[in-house]
Amino acid sequence: MVVCVQLPRFELVVAAGEGSRVGLATLGGRALAVAPLPSANSGAAAGSNARLGEVSQAAEAHGVRRGMALGEALARCPELVLVPADPVRVAAEWELLLEALEAIGAAVEPAGPGLAYFEAEALGAIHGTLAATLVAARRAIWHPARIGAAPTRFCALACALAARSRRPLVLDGADARRWLAGQPVELLGYREQTAALPEPLARLGVRTLGELGRLGPGALSDRFGHAGALAHRLARGEDSPLRARCVQERLEESMDVGEANSGLALGRVLGVLVNRLLARTERRGRSLRAVVLSAQLLAGGGWRERVVFRRALTDGERIRLALSVRLLALPAPACRLSLGVECFGPPIGEQGVLEERDRQPAAARRAASAALLGEALAQVRALAGAQAALRAVCVDPDSRVPERRVVLTPLAE
Repeated sequence: MVVCVQLPRFELVVAAGEGSRVGLATLGGRALAVAPLPSANSGAAAGSNARLGEVSQAAEAHGVRRGMALGEALARCPELVLVPADPVRVAAEWELLLEALEAIGAAVEPAGPGLAYFEAEALGAIHGTLAATLVAARRAIWHPARIGAAPTRFCALACALAARSRRPLVLDGADARRWLAGQPVELLGYREQTAALPEPLARLGVRTLGELGRLGPGALSDRFGHAGALAHRLARGEDSPLRARCVQERLEESMDVGEANSGLALGRVLGVLVNRLLARTERRGRSLRAVVLSAQLLAGGGWRERVVFRRALTDGERIRLALSVRLLALPAPACRLSLGVECFGPPIGEQGVLEERDRQPAAARRAASAALLGEALAQVRALAGAQAALRAVCVDPDSRVPERRVVLTPLAE
């Protein structure tokens, strides 16, 4: 059995500053919505591309939905209150909840902030029955959560969304497939691969997953491609196995920037964070494959961006240059900058700096090139024989001409 833990409006509760152990009732029936992150170019969140984040139940009563344009949302609900988005706090709070679930022995697969899955059979030796496992999972997390259990991941998600906040919904076997057939196709929006299908399916008159399953995989594949075939499998109660995350030690450095909240001064702060991160003993010579750069904004909220390097790095100058470009996307002045490791690479030797070649004298570079050319000519003469005559054309290695090559041509007798 797959267990799904779903925390309703998790990002909104955390971004509203209600505290990590406070439920949705503290929102007080207010029409709230997570504001779009301001653009780095315009410096404002307004515009046709500005889309809302999670919204409260009172905002949904006025017709406001997640992903709606900001202008349309304000036209439908003039009293709508925008909460600054805070992805930094959301990520930190979600990590604590995942660690709490792993503390009860669960191998968790996170599917985004507020949504996670784990297998219940593996916990039978620890907690006994499935009911005891669900009780342990509810006690491990302090947010109000909806819990569902079913044979597949997608069916467990449907059960969690239909469950009450204090009573889990558990379905098994044929009962789960029959119940899933009556659920709306909007459930496909919770899956990244099928998120774009509910709207066109509604225009075609497909309302439930049972109607979608009766269309056949061929028709859906012809219309929607791979997403249509996956939607047909999900509607029939089929899904891929869970892929639990690999737990790694957390390595993070933070620093208050003070007045250095933008420009070159912020780049110097970034350089200090990179040097501190590389100097940590926990790194143990490992390279960095992916990092997370985040900032707390002076105006409220936060900014967070995941950076994956093209190759694993250990040189601080290379890492600083790669991350300094991302600082240009900072939407507003920051008061605190953080840098954390998301994924380590293999242990490799310390890399040289980028300008090591330029620091060599020009005469030394020419001498090295001449020595290499002499060795190459000697090898060619040995292979071609003593009767062959060779003509070599050498180009200055410091030249900017693109034809930087060696021409070896046998001469006629």
